[in-house]
Amino acid sequence: MIPNPRIESLVGIGSKWLEATGPFSEIVLSSRVRLARNLSNFPFVHRARVKDLKEIITRCKSAAEATSHLEGGFYIDVKRLLPVDLQFLVERHLISLEMAGDGKSRGLIVGQGEVLSLMINEEDHIRLQAFASGLQLERAYELASDLDDALESRLEYAFSEKWGFLTACPTNTGTGLRGSVLIHLPGLVLTKDIDKVLRGVTQVGLAVRGFYGEGSEVEGNFFQVSNQTTLGKSEEDIISGLNKVAKQIIEYERNAREMLVASARLEVEDKIWRAFGILTNARTLTSDEIINLCSAVRLGVGLGVMRSISTKDLNELLVLTQPAHLQKVYDAEMEPQERDVKRAEYVRNKLS
Repeated sequence: MIPNPRIESLVGIGSKWLEATGPFSEIVLSSRVRLARNLSNFPFVHRARVKDLKEIITRCKSAAEATSHLEGGFYIDVKRLLPVDLQFLVERHLISLEMAGDGKSRGLIVGQGEVLSLMINEEDHIRLQAFASGLQLERAYELASDLDDALESRLEYAFSEKWGFLTACPTNTGTGLRGSVLIHLPGLVLTKDIDKVLRGVTQVGLAVRGFYGEGSEVEGNFFQVSNQTTLGKSEEDIISGLNKVAKQIIEYERNAREMLVASARLEVEDKIWRAFGILTNARTLTSDEIINLCSAVRLGVGLGVMRSISTKDLNELLVLTQPAHLQKVYDAEMEPQERDVKRAEYVRNKLS
């Protein structure tokens, strides 16, 4: 297999949703809406034969190409990708760990700026994703819904009048909608209020996960908050409820930051500047170090302490310094220690 030219076109550039242009972007990195859909008269992916999976790809590609929503985008045959390219797509949040894993006939359609994308034959026949910068759940839902309507006019979805959209996992049945916000909460972590806030989030039926969603660990004070219930509520109710909770969390985080500045300003500023000093001078940096150091500097930008770097730059560093991204940038397979050296070099060049 040879490198995929479509993937090469993404190397070294950030996704549009990393631009920090949306509301509350100093705290909320991104909003995402994902819709799970299946085609009628085909088995779910885990029961489908190879010829079924190929036919599903053909139909979904044809429907997507007939819409205007994905103009300027491209298709990738996931099964034919090199391992580093699969990991590259995971790091960009374009495919899941599951989709990268088992070699089934799977496809990915990526729209301009990676705002819209379609995973074909992941857990469901279609996983439609829409991203937006900052807290813009309504915008992400609008984009996803418009594309979903366009696809549904050309595809026959598996739908029940009683249960709604039918999905491989019962927890997605109904609307098939998962909304999420990727939110940065260093203030609540430093004031030790984070556990109390997260308990409140789970008590109202929301899930809290790490930077890469389900199955990932929380790092760098980044938390992904999403709905768990898709059945029995309308899409608008799900988005509205998640948006309301996200705004409450933002208010708690802002209060925590004000408390830190009032009670421990010197210590907080020292933490921020030490992190910046390491980023701009270190000769080796691990992936975990990058996430934690960027978290501290990101807090500094949000507090107005750090003015020589933007939130956009820090958002991009979180993704562009991940292992597969580095290997694509330097066009070389590297052992972890080599990557740590190149990562530090990349960061120094970026921040200079």
